[in-house]
Amino acid sequence: MNGKTILREAFAAMRRNWIRTVLTMLGIAVGVGAFICVIALGNAGTSKLETQLQNLGENFLWVEAGSRSRNGLRMGARGSRTLVLADADAIVQQVPVIKSVSPNVDGHIQVVYGGDNWSTQYRGVTPEYFQIRRWTLREGSYFTAADVETGEPVCVLGQTVVDNLFGNEDPVGKTVRMGTLPCKVVGVLAAKGVAATGQDQDDFIVVPITTAQKRITGQFWLDDIFLSAVAEDAMVPATKQIVALLRERHHLTAGEDDDFNLRRPEDVVKAQLATAHIMTLLMASVASLSLLVGGIGVMNIMLVSVIQRTREIGIRMAVGATEWETQLQFLSEAIVISALGGVVGILLGAASAGVVSSMFAMPTKLTPGVFALGSIFAAMTGIVFGYYPARKASQLDPITCLRYE
Repeated sequence: MNGKTILREAFAAMRRNWIRTVLTMLGIAVGVGAFICVIALGNAGTSKLETQLQNLGENFLWVEAGSRSRNGLRMGARGSRTLVLADADAIVQQVPVIKSVSPNVDGHIQVVYGGDNWSTQYRGVTPEYFQIRRWTLREGSYFTAADVETGEPVCVLGQTVVDNLFGNEDPVGKTVRMGTLPCKVVGVLAAKGVAATGQDQDDFIVVPITTAQKRITGQFWLDDIFLSAVAEDAMVPATKQIVALLRERHHLTAGEDDDFNLRRPEDVVKAQLATAHIMTLLMASVASLSLLVGGIGVMNIMLVSVIQRTREIGIRMAVGATEWETQLQFLSEAIVISALGGVVGILLGAASAGVVSSMFAMPTKLTPGVFALGSIFAAMTGIVFGYYPARKASQLDPITCLRYE
């Protein structure tokens, strides 16, 4: 028998017992649908974390002032004033694996435009900050090194500040008031959304560091130093070299704690990403149990079919059907049932993902790879669980089959 004949016979057998076929297909469909829905949920979470990892910055390191014990009192983050501009200059000059450096001072401030005001965070930095943190512009321009040199009252706004102060009005060229300081808007940053910590990354205003120090804070020390390493594999040696350099510059003895914190935010997001991958795998494994149950249903139905069609098997063999042809006949029926169940399952999974996303506000991400994986699992279920009944049918004795009533 050729392939077309085998498929025609398979569909004919399925039509004769269509209720049993539909119920068997339903088991496969539920398994595939559950698998696709779970993977779609996991993909959305993983994709969000990958975006956050990308948004963190280019091989991003972060030195924060503070965390030192004095007279038995443990000082928290930013509890010391020992981090200064000279430290940032020393790092970029003496640590060769560091590519870019931006000192930072920040705090909360009330920003006013027209009759509207918004409480937000200001950040005083150098132009290198935008490259280190991978901030791109939506419109306008960044401030320049010349603006930093002269302490110009210019600023770049995050999208949240624009939304709350300007609405649909173009902010570039307008003047806002930061506390008592009039400041000209030169650019608007492209939105990044919510960070892994749940913080709105777009709710801030960026000014030259000299403007912040001389006209807003009046302080000479730094809150942070933002750094970018030359490559990802350079971040570990960069960390060791920076710690050693700052301890030497701050005259810390071997028994004294650091008066700064060196952080690698990328490690936190990577740990969350690894956890998300594991959770997706676990949820997919649980969802696959329903596919396993569907496969067992295929095997049971095919075993029943072999018993019911014993005399038919004997007649086929008597007129010349080989063991291989008999086995292929029953295996093709199992594969067709599983394949049709897989198609229904794919539609069910896509619909379920949409329902979960709309009803529970949980993001889902369906990709061609998810559908391909569901299709492969459905086909494999038919092959794996249909093999034993097909093999059993091919091993029957023709004479015994013809005598079967």
